[in-house]
Amino acid sequence: MSLIITYISTRGCVIAGDKRRIAYFGDKSKREKLEEELYSGKIKSDDELHRRASELGVSIKVTDDTAKVRSLGDVVVGEISQKTPFETKRRRIYATTGAYQIIDLTGSRITSMEKGETAIIVFGNKVAKELTNRFLKKRWKTKTTLKEVENLFRELMDYVSSRTPSVGSKYDIFMKSPLLDKRSAHKLLSDTIVRDVRLLQKWRAKLKQEMLDRREEMKLASRILTEGEVGRVISQDGNHVEVKLSDGVEAYDTRWKRVAGPGENVLMRLSDDVVVAAGERVAVRNENLCVDGRDIKLECDVIICRTEE
Repeated sequence: MSLIITYISTRGCVIAGDKRRIAYFGDKSKREKLEEELYSGKIKSDDELHRRASELGVSIKVTDDTAKVRSLGDVVVGEISQKTPFETKRRRIYATTGAYQIIDLTGSRITSMEKGETAIIVFGNKVAKELTNRFLKKRWKTKTTLKEVENLFRELMDYVSSRTPSVGSKYDIFMKSPLLDKRSAHKLLSDTIVRDVRLLQKWRAKLKQEMLDRREEMKLASRILTEGEVGRVISQDGNHVEVKLSDGVEAYDTRWKRVAGPGENVLMRLSDDVVVAAGERVAVRNENLCVDGRDIKLECDVIICRTEE
């Protein structure tokens, strides 16, 4: 669901890319049917897309805020991606004056690379490419300035997006014209790719760690004690009560760091000015921390959980 077009000449380069993303929810076979009709060109407008999705019982979410092209100094970059259950595959084009390089990535690993000098490169689905070729055959001039190419690409994005909802009406466009010979242009691209892929690797590592941390937090959250015995009162000092945790119970701070295990003590507070006796049972009843059997509420700054079985 993309259209990215890049013009590379000895005078500079221009790149344009739409910002549309479509998410599909529902039966797999019906989702695939809707996508086939969309990318074959059978569905020609946003209204038709929403109507056909409704007929098939498929829910869709259409957004136009995804940046698919960007600027890195004297280099422009465009990317299309495909997510699978196991990995994300990316195709990127890096371009500058008189040179381009296209790389394919699986995750953050480069699997193929293609180099060239001057060209018009189009990334997109079948119908978007067909509409682009049709437009360029009618409108392209052999001698044109970078500014004229930029204006033509704006018209192209409007033309394609008005004929297929697989391409959005919002787009980004960048133009670069540094003075570079072929050798220095390719060196600039290679250096940019190395830095950019390293950033991707760091981002993926950070994302992986965040996902692992979030998974661990969810795992711990599922063990929060919502009913049952917490422990026994050891002592009271004013409104503070020391409680010894029962077997199978442990406590964590708000950052999910374990602070006490079974048989260890935690500090709690009485919400009322009352006296409790050593040995009284502390429990969670109806998700409320209390002195069991008495209408006495307790508070604490830790998260009470069941131990992992």
